[in-house]
Amino acid sequence: MSKTKQVVVIGGGITGLTAAYYLQKTIQQENLPIQIKLLEAGPKLGGKIQTERKDGFVIERGPDSFLARKQSASRLARELGLEDQLVRNATGKSYILANSRLHEMPKGAFMGIPTEVTPFLVSSLFSVRGKLRAGLDFILPKGEPKEDQSLGAFFRRRLGDEVVENLIEPLLSGIYAGDIDQLSLMATFPNFYHLEQKHRSLVKGLKKTVSKQKSGSGKKQGMFLTLKSGLETMVEALERQLGPGSVHKETPVDHIEKGADGYHVFLKGGDRLYADSIILAVPHNHAQKIFSQYDFMHMFKEQPATSVANVAMAFDDKDIKKDIDGTGFVVSRNSDYRITACTWTHKKWPHTTPDGHALLRCYVGRPGDEEVVDLPDEEMENIVLKDLNKTMNITARPAFRVITRWKDAMPQYTVGHKQRVNTVKENMKTYLPGIFLSGSSYEGLGVPDCIDQGEQAAGYVLDFLNKK
Repeated sequence: MSKTKQVVVIGGGITGLTAAYYLQKTIQQENLPIQIKLLEAGPKLGGKIQTERKDGFVIERGPDSFLARKQSASRLARELGLEDQLVRNATGKSYILANSRLHEMPKGAFMGIPTEVTPFLVSSLFSVRGKLRAGLDFILPKGEPKEDQSLGAFFRRRLGDEVVENLIEPLLSGIYAGDIDQLSLMATFPNFYHLEQKHRSLVKGLKKTVSKQKSGSGKKQGMFLTLKSGLETMVEALERQLGPGSVHKETPVDHIEKGADGYHVFLKGGDRLYADSIILAVPHNHAQKIFSQYDFMHMFKEQPATSVANVAMAFDDKDIKKDIDGTGFVVSRNSDYRITACTWTHKKWPHTTPDGHALLRCYVGRPGDEEVVDLPDEEMENIVLKDLNKTMNITARPAFRVITRWKDAMPQYTVGHKQRVNTVKENMKTYLPGIFLSGSSYEGLGVPDCIDQGEQAAGYVLDFLNKK
């Protein structure tokens, strides 16, 4: 590079932070003439990663952990000097709330799909008819090859409505806060499609895969990792790593225009910045507004986003009249409950809760019931307590509560999502070279998925600038 290049990262969530961090790391290692500016519209970094530390409790307002098998998040934590902060979740029973009572999750179920026959057959979750219908998976032919289909259509065809609605749907829809009959199979769980195509029977294919993964493994470990002081510890560490003057908070972007040899980033305050390359680590609706002059970005108007909220409540141990041996439950959509899930955080993550106390984290909001997110705090708390009283006989008020609302914050990967994102990115290569989309709206919304996208975007920028 013959002259100093300017890179602007728009969005200070975990994706944008990761992109800036890995860009800076390579710049320093290779002594490259590149300057980075990270622009965040809000007053703080981290996006949905927010940790409340109160009276000895560690309360996550957004994600509370990440999958251990997706190693980019733990690798980044170690790079940031946070290895001693990493902790796995405690293992324990988990439940499905269906037909007004808690049912233990069948052993051997992977994302709700049985890999062991006996626990499934003796489970109280399903009727005899429902079990017989699910057994058809062993004899049904594999589906016709498809570019995409909904999760609901795929699993209903293989296992029947009852298994889908009482087991698979509460688990998978809970991850995306979406409608299983609208969510894209290929954008969320393409491995299930490939298992069916290869093995015909989904259960047989999954059993073979899970058996290989389990072989040689020792004592059962928790599937998730977090940081003892909260996930925001990673955000704080990333911010410290970024060079002085590179992070600009409360700096919203209005729009971007293409210039003769780069881009002009217009800020809402009236100022503008020049950029040779840009990482756009913002939600799809914001990306569309920033580039509203380009018709191909308009397809992001079709991508919905749902609103959710979580209610964390602290209790004294004695307030839990009906203690339950487990780490939490998800709720069948056939139930008359407003909560969609509840984590017994003090059992799943013992480090978060002082001795003699309990910490419960409940979730509300789903397609068809998003108005609950806008209710006043007290009314939302009463709804949650009413549902908890039915399952755990909790009649006391919490010592305190922490309510977090996420408005239009859960991007929905509806059928055709991958094709739409690919179309936008291909058009960007032609009309907006050097600008790269990245983040939870596009190719995975878990913490490791966002970190992967941020690191990948940093690589794209460096390749682009090397060729410029």
